[in-house]
Amino acid sequence: MTAVNASQPHRLAVLGSPIAHSKSPALHRAAYRALGLDWQYEAVEVASSGLAEFVGSRDASWRGLSLTMPLKQEVLPLVDELDRRARLTGAANTLRFDRGRRLGFNTDVGGIVGALADAGTTQSSRAGVVGGGATAASAIAAIAELGASEVEVFVRTPARAAALEPLAASLGLRVLVRRLDELSGAEGLDLVVATVPGGTELGVQPSAALTAQATLLEVAYDPWPSPLATRWLDAGGTVVHGLGMLLHQALLQVRVFANGDPEQALPGEDEVLAAMRAAIA
Repeated sequence: MTAVNASQPHRLAVLGSPIAHSKSPALHRAAYRALGLDWQYEAVEVASSGLAEFVGSRDASWRGLSLTMPLKQEVLPLVDELDRRARLTGAANTLRFDRGRRLGFNTDVGGIVGALADAGTTQSSRAGVVGGGATAASAIAAIAELGASEVEVFVRTPARAAALEPLAASLGLRVLVRRLDELSGAEGLDLVVATVPGGTELGVQPSAALTAQATLLEVAYDPWPSPLATRWLDAGGTVVHGLGMLLHQALLQVRVFANGDPEQALPGEDEVLAAMRAAIA
């Protein structure tokens, strides 16, 4: 893949519907300024029905796209090649245009790991995931990277978690599917990752044991705090803000767009990350 060319301007965007609330433009613009790149990054309202047309109509000035739900799964048929994490989770939140090819990446997994590391959580034994969609799949992959042996998935409809069971098994995780209301009696977990859309009222009070023992990473950052995060905080529990995940997954996206590789650090990356952090402070 071609690496960064500072002399050549590029266009990028985050796609979704709704998308006006997104802080991705602030993060990415700060990163490219810090890197000395004259690149444009904007938010574009694109619904599922318009994704294929939008992707197919980009010209050579376009470097890549960030994707929100439900586009992370719907983009897969439009991609020529997926990275390991995108193949594993069946979700790509990053699309890189590279000499006529479309390359898909999942930076959500690394974003979750990075956000938790910032908060002092670098390992887990038994974890929980709230929700059953594409971000839940990324959460399970991240939980496996933290060394957990078991994950409990809390969903309104157990059948919705069916696709997550083979994923967990492939990662060596024992998976237990729970009804959402079972959060009220959950215990023995050291980490919970909530992946439902922002503002969702789950209608359940997490158990006192759960809020005392487990750190909650609330992926949604708008509105903040979410109803679940509010209950966790009111109980005196530890909550990791969703902006941490957004920050760290965006840093990996910048690596993809600039270097073509989410594992290859940027030049002056500490300064780039500091500029991104300040942009959403």
